[in-house]
Amino acid sequence: MATVIEMPKLGNTVEECFLTAWRKQDGEAVSPGEVLADIETDKTVFELTTPVGGILLARFFDAGALVPVYTPVCVVGEAGESVEPFRPRGGAPPAPAAARDEDAGVGPSPEGGAEPPAQVAGAAAPPSHRGGGNGTSMRLSPRARRYQREHGPSAEMPAGSGAGGRVLEADLRALHHATMATPPTADAAAGGPGTPASALSAEAPPPDAEVARAELTLVRRTIAQRLRESRAQTVQYTLHTSANAASLLALRRRLKAVPETSGITIGDIVACCTIRALLEVPEMNAELVDGAVQVHRAVHLGFACDTPRGLLVPVVRQSQNLSLRGLSRRIKELTAEAVAGSIAADDLAGGTFTITNLGSLGIEVFTPVLNPPQVAVLGVDAIQVKPVRKPDGNLEFIDAIGLSLTVDHQVVDGAPGARFLGLVRDRVERAEAVCTI
Repeated sequence: MATVIEMPKLGNTVEECFLTAWRKQDGEAVSPGEVLADIETDKTVFELTTPVGGILLARFFDAGALVPVYTPVCVVGEAGESVEPFRPRGGAPPAPAAARDEDAGVGPSPEGGAEPPAQVAGAAAPPSHRGGGNGTSMRLSPRARRYQREHGPSAEMPAGSGAGGRVLEADLRALHHATMATPPTADAAAGGPGTPASALSAEAPPPDAEVARAELTLVRRTIAQRLRESRAQTVQYTLHTSANAASLLALRRRLKAVPETSGITIGDIVACCTIRALLEVPEMNAELVDGAVQVHRAVHLGFACDTPRGLLVPVVRQSQNLSLRGLSRRIKELTAEAVAGSIAADDLAGGTFTITNLGSLGIEVFTPVLNPPQVAVLGVDAIQVKPVRKPDGNLEFIDAIGLSLTVDHQVVDGAPGARFLGLVRDRVERAEAVCTI
């Protein structure tokens, strides 16, 4: 009996996933649990497996297609079984040639003179519309809509190459480059009236063989989009201070001497101190959503994580209930999953406050960027030797750790932000008493 394999829902906020690559071809035998394809959201990657054995009878989408969750992706069954009853509307067998698709992170290259992406086989191409699709029911992918906002509407809307005729960013980009590359009119070619002198002598520069061109990956595009949104939607200011790191370093030395706690880092201890401060000032553990401030009792702590695919922000849920050892363990678990690309989508959402640590890379001061709708983010800087004046007037050199707090001025004014950063500084300076191991 034929078994339909659907696109899974990989998180509460995920509505569509990208089918990045097929591992199996039509007609191949598969075993239960075997990987059929690689899929990804805008944050992480997954493997699509088959729950049953048999023959891969049909694949309904090309690699690179944007597929809604719960949509049939392929069918596994016995040879000769019909798959047509299961074929999704607009779905089609993958084309023999590799199709270019924006959602696979590869787009047409104007230098290479690539043609616009071909229409997916079996999918009806929507008619062109004037005015860039305004007032029409044209289906644009999210990045296609963003591309249209950034570059302006096109006089003609291209035929969509996505599933069900969806217009992708690659389609609009190809049309844009094709329009720019339109040959000059006969008058211009002959140097007729109105032709600028530069148009007669200018020639397109030859491709630079020493320049490598690569499309931004899906994760990189998502990061770029969210950074733009962060700047556009918030009014950010950053406060810098430093804390005496004596207690912090003493606690770290004590933990390092015990095998069970030797993996706890300076960053883990600062995170613990920050959580304690947030419990005292819940107004900083908040989000600005649709003009309303949502203050959270639970601290869902996000932390910036450097991965091969780009910056991700895993979230430690209910972090206020964890001991220092438990917090450190959970941070390491999420970090390992993020780096491996196997982290669950729900573990990358729902944060109420974020910490980003560049101090471990030797950065002395930096300006963290808000992660909307959160209203604050704490940057952890490097530990440096700093002179301070003692009560008797003499100078003393101490180890000081830098702290940088970026806040949304729409919600938190400078003085409350400064008081909170001062509280974080105090908790760091009393780390041995604040953090329960």
